[in-house]
Amino acid sequence: MVNLTAEETNGYWLKSSENKMIFRKELTFSTNQHEDLIDITREINTVISDSDIHNGVCNIYIPHATSGVLINENDDPNIIEDVLGVLRKLAPRGTFLHDRIDGNGDAHVKSAIIGPSESIPFENDRLILGTWQSVMLCEFDGPKQSRKVIITLID
Repeated sequence: MVNLTAEETNGYWLKSSENKMIFRKELTFSTNQHEDLIDITREINTVISDSDIHNGVCNIYIPHATSGVLINENDDPNIIEDVLGVLRKLAPRGTFLHDRIDGNGDAHVKSAIIGPSESIPFENDRLILGTWQSVMLCEFDGPKQSRKVIITLID
């Protein structure tokens, strides 16, 4: 069971019955392209370093049906194009029943393939990622003014 213990302007603290600390903050990003992978690692590390939790697990959750989050390399821009290329082959635009409603059936399928969340351990105020790994917000139905990313830290 989780009980709210203190509220802050840019996030809030929760305390569980096991005396574990939980901090939650919502970030908002705008996207500029119809499909894109956007590196949000720096922003997540800032949330971690601004909290009072220095070691634990970070959950990144995207509460949108046409976007997601993944961990992959972001040093070579070809990786982004390769990932998007595979997803386009798996879920081509204009081929889904949902397209009759609002034309974004492929975005829903791509989002379902990628998934809405990742959990990553962190230590000394930073995500524990491999040398080339980054956390990326996946946009499949942009551009959008406001894509929410909910960061939850657990000690």
